[in-house]
Amino acid sequence: MIHSTAPTRLEVPRDPKTVYRAGSWSVILVVLVALHVLAFQATEFRPEALVTGAKGMANFISEAFPPDLSAEVLQKGIEGALTTLWIGLLGTTVSVPFALLLAVFAARTTTPNQAVYQVARGILSFFRAVPDIVFALIFVTAVGLGPFAGVLALICHNTGVMGKLWAEAMEDVDQGPEQALRTAGASRWQVVANATIPNVLPQLTGLLLYRFDVNVRSSLVLGLVGAGGIGLLINKAIKTFQFDEMLTYLIIILIVIIAVDLASAWIRKRLQ
Repeated sequence: MIHSTAPTRLEVPRDPKTVYRAGSWSVILVVLVALHVLAFQATEFRPEALVTGAKGMANFISEAFPPDLSAEVLQKGIEGALTTLWIGLLGTTVSVPFALLLAVFAARTTTPNQAVYQVARGILSFFRAVPDIVFALIFVTAVGLGPFAGVLALICHNTGVMGKLWAEAMEDVDQGPEQALRTAGASRWQVVANATIPNVLPQLTGLLLYRFDVNVRSSLVLGLVGAGGIGLLINKAIKTFQFDEMLTYLIIILIVIIAVDLASAWIRKRLQ
């Protein structure tokens, strides 16, 4: 009679890093909780305030409905929405040459040296770090109220954002065509014009369309500080308690933004 013996189970050695990881995650969790407690206190985050302010919100909504669909209000709203669209368009397209030039210098694969790279990155970081609404306040002071200040604000901010995105796209491009042109004796700018940019053109176009979407929305906010467009009309309607007019303007800009989204999606699909 053969007796089968169960195989001896070997103890799995305990990973010393497990305790370290558990301790690290515990510290991270405690820090996150503490930061959220401080954030709730600093921002006076009180959900109960929504309950106590429900009556005021209800009055606001009741005064906004129905929207004012008179011919005068619709005409002003459409003209303001078109101005907002033009601000977003010019703020995007006029910044293209500046963003492209800085992107070439801010990409490690195309920049001539480290000093130029750091300077270009610093300029892009500055334009990106300053919010477009701050640029708008500066330019409203410089050139006065109106859409021109909004266009200038978007050009500055969009140059920083788009330049960084384009620089990263250039760094990720396949280096084969660039190396082949360098081996053939092409200059740096010939390599950029004939290899780098053609290879990343679909990505650059997609990012440009994305920024156009964002800039149309941003131009709406810029109007609230006097940079023209339908945002200026919305701000005026709120200050004069014409909430039905405000709702009409919001509906018009919603239609414009949906149209821009659909057009951008159609163009992206064609580029794929």
